[in-house]
Amino acid sequence: MSTFRSFLDKVDERIGDGLEHVLCAHHARRLRRLGWGEVLEPGGIEDRFGGRAEIRRGNSIEVLVDGEEALPAIRDAIAGARSHVHIANWHASPDFRLTREPDAPTLRDLLASTARRGVDVRVLLWAGPPVPAFQPTRGLVRSEQRKFTENTAVQCVLDARERTLHCHHEKLVIVDDTVAFVGGVDFTALEGDRHDSTEHRADRPIGWHDLMTRLRGPVVADVADHFRRRWSEIAGEDLPSPATPEPAGGSNAQLLRTVPDGTYGFAPKGEFTVLDAYLRALRSARRLVYLENQFLWSPEIAEVLIGKLCDPPSPQFRVVLLLPRKPSNGADTTRGQLGRLLDADDGNHRLLATTISSHDGESSAPVYVHAKLGIVDDEWMTIGSANLNEHSLFNDTEVNIATDDRDLIRATRLRLWSEHLRRPADAVDGDPADVVDGLWRPIAEEQADLERRGARRTHRLVLLPGVSRRAERLEGPLRGLLVDG
Repeated sequence: MSTFRSFLDKVDERIGDGLEHVLCAHHARRLRRLGWGEVLEPGGIEDRFGGRAEIRRGNSIEVLVDGEEALPAIRDAIAGARSHVHIANWHASPDFRLTREPDAPTLRDLLASTARRGVDVRVLLWAGPPVPAFQPTRGLVRSEQRKFTENTAVQCVLDARERTLHCHHEKLVIVDDTVAFVGGVDFTALEGDRHDSTEHRADRPIGWHDLMTRLRGPVVADVADHFRRRWSEIAGEDLPSPATPEPAGGSNAQLLRTVPDGTYGFAPKGEFTVLDAYLRALRSARRLVYLENQFLWSPEIAEVLIGKLCDPPSPQFRVVLLLPRKPSNGADTTRGQLGRLLDADDGNHRLLATTISSHDGESSAPVYVHAKLGIVDDEWMTIGSANLNEHSLFNDTEVNIATDDRDLIRATRLRLWSEHLRRPADAVDGDPADVVDGLWRPIAEEQADLERRGARRTHRLVLLPGVSRRAERLEGPLRGLLVDG
């Protein structure tokens, strides 16, 4: 039986390699045709923070970790709006509350009361899939739209210009064109609890780890203009171009987008600066790649990481991945790509793939990793809505923010490592390779061993289960070939 299984693994590997080669070649032809071919061409380290997205200087960037921190900040900004509130999201539920306070208003009531003060409130949501194959269905979205708008001055428009089997996935809030929020947090309880805290208590059905950024300064104009362009095409209402805010801090920032070609008149040939930025940064990595993401099955991303693991740029080079135990789709494909990465690592312990869960005495619950974060060498960071799959990098609408603010990046990494490792920040402040080898790996392996023996785990961090050197890899390439135009 083991011989037969080994044979099947080899067949799967060969077919997976072939399909990924075809898919990557297809993407290369598509981007060349659209004038974006240089995105897939390797560049130098000096191009890490550059590419085709404009660099804005003089910004304030705050990283808001988990919903308990992000959602109240968004509520406060909306409640204090003077001119307008613009929201774009994958989905938003009218009965969703931005805080757990007993008297907290629903999102519908918050927006309605804001609109009653004379503030223009515009909400742009994905219309849902054309066939009710998954949530949110078009029927549900239309029902929620009515709840937002009935007996209110709130405008809510549905965007059905998605590519086949794809969606509008960005999560944006812009208030008065002076502050903007960009990240991964949805305003809905669909699929999980967005209100989770860094404690990730075990008394909830499923935890939720996510990230949002609060932006001030010139980059806010780019976020606002992106919303304006989408709204103008879908709603048919011309909005004035946003004024560029005065400098508000010392951080450089880029607005990164995925806008599929043929979707909007303002970008007929699309925009693929999320892919461009990730590839530039990962190619430049010398010491550390740290990724938190919902998915990891883009062959373009995997190929860069495989090259780094096969030919590490330094003895201290490490790749640390934080992924959900059970992603909502694409699990086998993610595990297949991780199998390839493990092959490339070849037992050198430069790669570590982990997940997290909640633990409280005898109780435990999964924590869904919904964050979309990339950090390279503490010198480049991106946070936004884009996953590391073909959907987000080529075919969904996505918005990320990138920065080269080293102090902010390092502080963000230490805060997240402190959260996941359950150690104070000064305990994880050291050479990243030493912290990975001395804390991340021993904790994750110890907890995986407890899990294998059926014993109670004692820590939230654990090796990602089901990661093997060979795993099914066909789902992502097949889906990409079928639905990627």
